[in-house]
Amino acid sequence: MPSREPHEQHWVSASDLMRWAETLSGIARTGMGFTKSLYERERFEEVLKVAADIRHLALEEAEADILFEEWLSSVGDGVAGYVTPKTAVAAVVANDAGEILLTQRADSGWWLYPVGWADVGYSPSEVAVKEVFEETGLEVEPVKLIAVFDGLRLGFSHVPMYSMIFYCRLLGGTLKGHPLETRTVGFYPRHALPMPLAGANRWVELAFDAIDGVDRPCFYDVPRTPAWRGTLDD
Repeated sequence: MPSREPHEQHWVSASDLMRWAETLSGIARTGMGFTKSLYERERFEEVLKVAADIRHLALEEAEADILFEEWLSSVGDGVAGYVTPKTAVAAVVANDAGEILLTQRADSGWWLYPVGWADVGYSPSEVAVKEVFEETGLEVEPVKLIAVFDGLRLGFSHVPMYSMIFYCRLLGGTLKGHPLETRTVGFYPRHALPMPLAGANRWVELAFDAIDGVDRPCFYDVPRTPAWRGTLDD
């Protein structure tokens, strides 16, 4: 790759600036919502001001100070106002032997595919790639979206959430579990899946169909009739 001459300029697009600003503001507001430390809160406020300055470059008609106050006012315990489900993104990954990549969660001991909360500034497919690498050390590329689950109906979440599951192709890397998030990581055949396995009756068939190359549409929880009167067992 040729080196860039000193006089060459790299133009950053407004969309990139907006994405970086929203990512920083999301990190800062999340940190301020959880921290009890005055020192840490001051540091997050500084990050929030930097994010406002960056966004100001992308939106000249907006004032950085106004943006800072707008973001700061949205900080609270959790999300104030309209309560909506969180979004989790997961990845189904297989090796050449058709075995599925699973992780044992450090907090609960349950086994599941790599999964994590969606981060501001990333698309869902980018989160899938990011989670696999962070939790297992493996590099993957998304192939297709295979399922969108309601976490409460899935049966292993007490937090309202939607879970998006991507089938991903293994590219490389070295298998190594995250020291804080996982106890064990590995590839397992369908006939010898580790236990306890979270929500297995809902996703195992979908996952191995994707691994085996079965062409099927993306799965989603069908509406209950009427939706607002259904039960979690429907």
